[in-house]
Amino acid sequence: MKRYCTILTPLGEMIAAVEQEHLCGLWFVGQKHAPEHFREWLPDPDHQVFTALRGQLDAYFAGRLRRFDLPVAPRGTPFQMATWALLRAIPPGTVTTYGALARQLAPEREGRMTSARAVGGAVGRNPISIVIPCHRVVGANGSLTGYAGGLERKVALLTLENVANLKISI
Repeated sequence: MKRYCTILTPLGEMIAAVEQEHLCGLWFVGQKHAPEHFREWLPDPDHQVFTALRGQLDAYFAGRLRRFDLPVAPRGTPFQMATWALLRAIPPGTVTTYGALARQLAPEREGRMTSARAVGGAVGRNPISIVIPCHRVVGANGSLTGYAGGLERKVALLTLENVANLKISI
């Protein structure tokens, strides 16, 4: 059974979920694709993964942590899982584009090109916000496009990570 807790961050309250000792979800309350039925899960705010997550989020927002070190187990299609694995490889303080991710996925798809739009769909379904850094993906021209947690939060996360030359149009 899934366990959950809520965590207050500088960008708002978040819902965290653990299943079999792995973080399987982290969403801003009210964000697109956040689970509505999470209160049916077992509340367990003292679970060791949640304790580690709170500590790492505190350090991240204080500017002392660049990469998260938590056991994660997102659930998705093979295409989504491959996309989310690429997100974890984006270095802190940098961004990439949906098109660049699509090109990186081609070898796994036997050379078949994936559309940037399909990648955007997978990025948007990332169930572990911040820890799997979907906020580090931008449009082809460097513009900030889409973020399930809201563009204002995306800007705040990229600013926290000292990403330069953001094209902000909110």
